[in-house]
Amino acid sequence: MTKITLRQLRYFEALAQHRHFGVASNACSVTQPALSMQIRDFELALGVSLFEKGTHPVQLTPLGRIIAAKSKAIMLDVAELEELVRASDNQPLINLRLGVIPTVAPYIFSRIAKDLTMHFTGLNLKMREAITSKLITAVIDGELDAAIIALPTSEPRLRELELFRENFLLVRPKADAKKPVPRPEMLREMRLLLLEEGHCFRDQALTFCKMGSSGTQDVMDGNSLTTLVQMVAAGFGVTLIPEMAAEFEGRIPNISIAKFHKNPPKRKIGMVWRRNSPLKDKYIEIAQIVKASQS
Repeated sequence: MTKITLRQLRYFEALAQHRHFGVASNACSVTQPALSMQIRDFELALGVSLFEKGTHPVQLTPLGRIIAAKSKAIMLDVAELEELVRASDNQPLINLRLGVIPTVAPYIFSRIAKDLTMHFTGLNLKMREAITSKLITAVIDGELDAAIIALPTSEPRLRELELFRENFLLVRPKADAKKPVPRPEMLREMRLLLLEEGHCFRDQALTFCKMGSSGTQDVMDGNSLTTLVQMVAAGFGVTLIPEMAAEFEGRIPNISIAKFHKNPPKRKIGMVWRRNSPLKDKYIEIAQIVKASQS
């Protein structure tokens, strides 16, 4: 059997994850023909077919699924080995793959990107925006170095460090600006607009309003906070946003933003990374920079 390479493993893992040649090649920063050639060489080296032919999306063969699990573990070991070398030699931080949840990314990323690249000379910063569950999986699997998410995660394989806390604000039509701020349970009667399933911000809003998932049949969903605020401006209901979003989302006309005066809903934002990462000190340093950028 011809020797296999780490490049082949990396490309195979990307295709196994994304199930699309174009998306996988973009994730690996190579052309699609280059990725396809490495996948072909990988199959030839093993002497087996790893993907079913002509399927869309790409489907793994039964053996391909087994090898995909093994390759993911191998690539995670390689990533941890690289981290160990960087930590032991006290090398400067050159690459950082950082995940951020959608209710945080639009409002802080440009600022933290500037601060991080100024602090770490020559830093190659790659940011991925995704919901919490996907970011946690990506950090555990070694696809991301760290992620900024809402805490707690209750995930024993991750370390957590709190960055800041913030209150939620009420967004309602401008015509309601002078009305008293409603009690949480009253929001259900005002047609509460929420993010789609999977967003932790949705779950936090439902908890504040004392609504279970079974009581959301009449709730309208959006895929971003901006969409929700625009729906409020159009008269479809009310919504909640985090404080950090107020300056940006408040530019949308025909809305009013109000604070909850008694027991306001709030969230805790923090950074997580793999518990066994030898770069713990670097990640703590990064977290402190992010924390300072919000003060």
